[in-house]
Amino acid sequence: MSTTTAELLKGAAELFPGEVVTQAHVRHLDLPGGAGRFALITLDNGLDHTKPTTIGPQSLANLNAAVDQVEKEAAEGTITGVGVTGKPFIFAVGADLKGVELLKSHSDALAIGKGGHDVFRRLSGLAVPTFAYYNGAAMGGGVEIGLHCSYRTVSQAIPAFSLPEVFLGLVPGWGGCALLPNLIGADRAVSVIIENALNQNRQLKGKQVFELGIADAIFEGADFLEQSLLWTAAVLKGEIAVERPEVDRGEAWDQAVARGRAIADSKVHGAAPAAYRALEIIAAAKSGDLGAGFDAEDQALADLIMGGELRSGIYSFNLVQKRAKRPAGAPDKSLARPVTKVGVVGAGLMASQLALLFLRRLEVPVVLTDIDQERIDKGVGYVHAEIEKLLGKGRINQDKANRLKALVTGVLDKAEGFFDADFVIEAVFEEIGVKQQVFAEVEAVAPAHAILATNTSSLSVTEMASKLKHPERVVGFHFFNPVAVLPLLEIVRGEQTDDASLATAFGVARKLKKTAVLVKDAPAFVVNRILTRFMGEIQNIIDEGTPVETAEKAIEPLGLPMSPLVLLELVGPAIGLHVSETLNRAFPDRFTVSENLAAVVKAGKRGFYVYDSGKPELDPEVAALLKQGGTVLTEEQVRDRVLDAVAQEIGLMLDEGVVAEAQDIDLCLITGAGWPFHLGGVTPYLDREGVSERVNGKRFLEQGVASVPA
Repeated sequence: MSTTTAELLKGAAELFPGEVVTQAHVRHLDLPGGAGRFALITLDNGLDHTKPTTIGPQSLANLNAAVDQVEKEAAEGTITGVGVTGKPFIFAVGADLKGVELLKSHSDALAIGKGGHDVFRRLSGLAVPTFAYYNGAAMGGGVEIGLHCSYRTVSQAIPAFSLPEVFLGLVPGWGGCALLPNLIGADRAVSVIIENALNQNRQLKGKQVFELGIADAIFEGADFLEQSLLWTAAVLKGEIAVERPEVDRGEAWDQAVARGRAIADSKVHGAAPAAYRALEIIAAAKSGDLGAGFDAEDQALADLIMGGELRSGIYSFNLVQKRAKRPAGAPDKSLARPVTKVGVVGAGLMASQLALLFLRRLEVPVVLTDIDQERIDKGVGYVHAEIEKLLGKGRINQDKANRLKALVTGVLDKAEGFFDADFVIEAVFEEIGVKQQVFAEVEAVAPAHAILATNTSSLSVTEMASKLKHPERVVGFHFFNPVAVLPLLEIVRGEQTDDASLATAFGVARKLKKTAVLVKDAPAFVVNRILTRFMGEIQNIIDEGTPVETAEKAIEPLGLPMSPLVLLELVGPAIGLHVSETLNRAFPDRFTVSENLAAVVKAGKRGFYVYDSGKPELDPEVAALLKQGGTVLTEEQVRDRVLDAVAQEIGLMLDEGVVAEAQDIDLCLITGAGWPFHLGGVTPYLDREGVSERVNGKRFLEQGVASVPA
């Protein structure tokens, strides 16, 4: 081991003060059938089985000490093989990110990469065969430990297996980029390292791990380790010969790398470097020179650790995994009331999606109402059809399908449907008078304790409740479409909403498995306000004369999930126009109503593009509607103007107390609008690019939060 690595591991407590240290316990057992004495290393952080096992410098030092022991035994001939496994249900989930974000120098970051390589490579250099037994969740460095072993088995019951580094802004830096393509071929490696990571960190199940060729054998979870050891004994005795397909190192390798670049381009548009650095290493791995590959991983890892995208990625990860579980400003859970029946006003697509979600997560009676029986039947029919789809996919059994379908009903009479409901949510036309009337009708028939929730996307919850006898039980409950996919739920506190109603709303959100963020009752709340300002500025720029293509292309460097006008098409131009009108009434100095957008809506167009050629092209009919001025901006000018507008709006929202902190803005954009992790939502990016200070005179986040510490 190098002196630099030894010093790093020795000084682990200083570099990674918050590390949850993983132990590496060595025990010995006699393999069946006379296969000899075997050393088994078990990774365990000493916490309960639900807490993941991570790897930092001290954990590497502990694994290194265990390898010291088995290396000596292998050299002496007292063991015939070495295995590595994890505590029940968890193998290991990779690097300790809490420590990574504290690193201040490139040399320390470089040492992290070299330290992992130095320790893991020793497993492949032992005098006896080595085996990895993926008994539970394995991610990142946990996967890479196994890649350095001679053989691997995987549990059928594994729920999550991945190399998620590119998703966070890193590369698999402890062997993944170099070893995986040489094990399963470049194309499959690109799927795991690039495609899955950039598809919201898609996870593999145990069967997929085996089918990809990452594992040599697969066994049921109940007796996984026992069966793995029996298989190991057979391998060591020569009774089982592990055969792996020959890796194609010809044109197929280059095509795989090209496919990876196309995937990266489509997802991040060159805006985040991690995927491209990983692909460079995969491309070079074609030669089979693992030493050079490991060196390249070290350099890429160090460069990315000291870069803004990785810091933003970790920041985003912490928002989603930690802050989302402890919503800022949420009242005491003990105030929440039980919800044993849910009412839904409306039976259209959104209302039907809500009914399905409440039904699946709460498993309580759900009743829909609407203005006629035909609509009600259609809504209930939608829910039944979705349940049948779940049954067909094997997600639920027949008994549960029957039970769920029996729980959802529809009635015309609100009194009949809601007299015993604990929670009633409306999803009707977005017009304040209509919603006030609906709530008045519901208040007249629902129990006194029932929560009255609105799914409004932009209207005032306070105004909606203003004519009720008990406005304190009205709460905003704003979902994002598609309801089953986007995690965010903006919970809006009206001026008179009481703590018990709010606590109940948060309790329901937890059961719905949604990311709940408390927001002030302000026009369009968080996501729609920012997106409307963002898209409104784009529309203004187009209206003034900049070509549509230039305005759209200018935003590509942000790596957003879709362009502004494609997003407008997804939302629906009519809804976009309605929200812009709402915000224009509230803030006429900053929010305009585009005459061109109004013309598109009036013409009944679903968007600005047609897709006849297979890619988006400006609809000639829309082009004929556009009235543009003579001011043409460059892409850079467009981007600066749009980012300045977003930074200004976020600054004003924070001043108004729409949310508690900038972190809540970012959490909303990540979970409600799909903005990428490498942006950190948006405020870290605005800080990094100097936009925050240019517009507001200060950063949104302190130095060291989503950035390199000072």
